[in-house]
Amino acid sequence: MMKARTEYYDDPSAPEPNSMVVAASAVVTDEQGRILLQRRRDNDLWALPGGGMDLTDSLPGTAVREVKEEVGLHVEIMGLVGTYTDPKHIIEYTDGEVRRQFNVCFTARVSGGQLAISDESTELRFVRPDEIEQLAMHHTQKLRIRHFLEHRKRPYLG
Repeated sequence: MMKARTEYYDDPSAPEPNSMVVAASAVVTDEQGRILLQRRRDNDLWALPGGGMDLTDSLPGTAVREVKEEVGLHVEIMGLVGTYTDPKHIIEYTDGEVRRQFNVCFTARVSGGQLAISDESTELRFVRPDEIEQLAMHHTQKLRIRHFLEHRKRPYLG
């Protein structure tokens, strides 16, 4: 059974964090410039693929591993969108973990594999940038995508 998650942002009713998880996510694009998103099983929201770093991983390696685990594709890291460490973003899980998110978001391109739904997602889709706003998605995910689409000269540091 997958543990459900609730995301809070700048919410006084959010529980106190009891863990800090270093995580990586990736903006994976196809030849048409569409962005790969997954509908998460734990909160039914659309999100970039990503997850927590293992002690044996590098951060770029985490992004590569998580994309493979969650969506079945092999990717190559191409660049950095930014760092997302806002202390106002709290994620609560049904097992009692309340984490402060520490996410580094990379850009990546597909180098192989086959798109496949994992036990963490219910749907996968390459989405056109102009369709992003219509999707049910936490605003911290939309922020990463917006920063990617702005083609910034320097990564976002926040």
